[in-house]
Amino acid sequence: MSDIDSTPVTLLRHREILRRAWPVMLANASVPLLGLSDTAVIGNTGSLSALGAIAFGAIIFSFVYWGFGFLRMGTTGFTAQAVGAGDEAEVRTALWRALLLAAGLGLALIALQQPISAVSLALMDGSDSVNALTREYIAMRIWGAPAALALFALMGCLIGLGHSKTLLLVQLFLNGLNITLDIWFAGFLGMGVEGIALGTALAEWSSVGLALFLVLRILRQRHRDTEPFVPLSRVRDWARLLHTLSVNSHIMIRTLLLVFSFAWFVRHSAQFGDDVLAANHILLQLISFSAFFLDAYAYVTEALVGEAAGAKNVRRFDDAVRKSSELALLTALMLALLILFGGDAAARLLSHHEAVWEQVSLSLPWAALYVLMAVVAFQLDGIFIGTTRTRDMRNAAIVGTAIFLPLSLLAMNWAGNKGLWLSFVVYVCLRALCLSYYLPGLRRSISDRTTPARGAA
Repeated sequence: MSDIDSTPVTLLRHREILRRAWPVMLANASVPLLGLSDTAVIGNTGSLSALGAIAFGAIIFSFVYWGFGFLRMGTTGFTAQAVGAGDEAEVRTALWRALLLAAGLGLALIALQQPISAVSLALMDGSDSVNALTREYIAMRIWGAPAALALFALMGCLIGLGHSKTLLLVQLFLNGLNITLDIWFAGFLGMGVEGIALGTALAEWSSVGLALFLVLRILRQRHRDTEPFVPLSRVRDWARLLHTLSVNSHIMIRTLLLVFSFAWFVRHSAQFGDDVLAANHILLQLISFSAFFLDAYAYVTEALVGEAAGAKNVRRFDDAVRKSSELALLTALMLALLILFGGDAAARLLSHHEAVWEQVSLSLPWAALYVLMAVVAFQLDGIFIGTTRTRDMRNAAIVGTAIFLPLSLLAMNWAGNKGLWLSFVVYVCLRALCLSYYLPGLRRSISDRTTPARGAA
């Protein structure tokens, strides 16, 4: 059963949302430990070229996998809506479709590893020794691609079902095993970069096995309908499959635009000097830290509003949006204050250069403001993912990016790095404003079809 299945959504309490959110926060927070472990192992046992290859490899796979994040988001939305509609066969079908798509895409990545490697390294522009080691890393780690993408689908299913504690278990197992294997292969066996890549691939395959076992056990417990556990007729429904692909394609475009916008920000930070580039990088790390918490509320929102949409109950939708957003806004305010008043201390821990400290101090208010504004976009993303209104998300990303790019150039000419930060804050506000424009229509699409009995939950 879901973590809060026994609690009617219209009577949802804030502590119930927190109970679903905190495991996601811990799962998100465990991710950076892997990067720190890999860096520590190679930093103490390998060369500078090996350290550079690990950095390049991590960036390349993060970019590639982030582009397929729709496997997680789309599965969450479809699953939550099926739960709300009481259609358990469709819950299972959503997972099987996502796993088939993940398998196909994972195999395609393996087949395309040479061009992926060539294009990525051409863009990274590293030294010959770093590039050679990065190729070894890619050639080894790419074999974990089908498992990594399947994990996205399985995690999306867990979020849609409300099993955030199971999600935490899988994430901790993945990262814990990955760290252990990386230390063993690269540290004790001296396999270097290839050892790091092998450890990651093996951890991904092991974790997908654990996640699949846990998810199938949950789904078998819920299997009380008359349809087969694997409803092949639904899986082969081309109309629904094309709808799934359409929903996911919109998420992919939106995600790639977000990645491009962040890359644009980093690239143009460099034109103001190494101290500004380093300072902006530190501030982005603080923003990423904040995202661990805000993402958790967005994930819970996805599941809750998806269930409400599936049940065609606008009261449940409004209750989920209001209560999850109240907690998210309060958390964002606390995080913004933490960045504003604790950012200087964080900069001193992450860098020993006084010039960097000065630049961080100058831009702290902008980073705090970004977090405070971003929570609105995070929550709206959760609402639109849960209801699979992904075309609207794509359009919001297109509008935001189209305005952000020229605005940033004008603002930088006018106010330098402050102008860059100003345009970055405006960018996240634009995304939120565009999604807010679509929100009434989304709500009407639920309320227009809702005819609850008087006093119904």
